[in-house]
Amino acid sequence: MTEKPKNYSRRDFLKTTGIATGALIGGGLIGGLVGLNVDKTGQQVSDTGTTNHGMPTNEGFQFFQNQREFDVLSNATERIFPKDDLGPGAIELGVPYFIDRQLAGQYGSNTKEYMQGPFAVGAKTQGYQSRLTRASIFRQGIAKLEEEANKRFEKGFSSLEAQQMDEILTAFQNDEIPMTGVTSAFFFRLLRTATLEGAYSDPMYGGNRNMDGWKMKEFPGHQMAYINVIEKEKFQKIEPKSLGGM
Repeated sequence: MTEKPKNYSRRDFLKTTGIATGALIGGGLIGGLVGLNVDKTGQQVSDTGTTNHGMPTNEGFQFFQNQREFDVLSNATERIFPKDDLGPGAIELGVPYFIDRQLAGQYGSNTKEYMQGPFAVGAKTQGYQSRLTRASIFRQGIAKLEEEANKRFEKGFSSLEAQQMDEILTAFQNDEIPMTGVTSAFFFRLLRTATLEGAYSDPMYGGNRNMDGWKMKEFPGHQMAYINVIEKEKFQKIEPKSLGGM
C-alpha cells in the first residue's frame, strides 16, 4: 500500500526545522525597546482573515498612529504565523504589539547602525543596504499592502480573505511590488523575521504572551539552573520562565 503524503502546515515547518532556536528564541530584536507584557488577550483573526476587535486590550500604540495601519500589520503577521491546532497565532501571542514597541525604539530608528552611503542594491547575503530606517520601511510596506489590496480586490488588506492576503504577501516575498528606497522582498524579510522574533522572544518585550511560543517549542526560557534535571536520562519538560519573572 502506498503511504499517503503528509500535509505539513507552516507551523509544522517551524516546529520541525528548529527555525526559532538560537538568537530568535532567546531575546528581542537588536537594540529593542523593552515593553510591558500586558495580561490581556489581543485581537483575533477570523476564518476570513479579517481582524476581530471584540476582545478587550489595555495596550496602546507606541509607533503606529492609527488603528488601520495596526490592523494591516496584525493580519499580515497572522498569515505568516497563523493560529492552528498546535497553538496561538501571531495576534494572540501579541506579535503586533511587540513590533510596535520595537519600531518605536532603537530598532526602528537604526540608532546603533552605520547608515551612511553608498546605498547600492546589494545581494541578499549583504544584509541591510537601504538608506531608510526600519520604521520608514515598515510604514511604507504597510501602505503598499493596503494599496495592493485595493488594486487587486477593491478592499482594504484587513477585509480580505486569508488566501487573498497570502497572494499579496507572496508577491512581496517574490519582489513583485515596487517600493521606494527598498525592495518589497527586503520588507517581507523584515516583517517575517520580526514576526518570528515577536512569537519567540522573552515576554518582557511585549510578545510571546503567556510564554505560549516557548511552550509550543518546549523551550524552558530563562531558568536559574538545571542542577535538578541535568543527570536525568530522559527529556525533561520544564515550565518556562521569563526574565521578567512572568
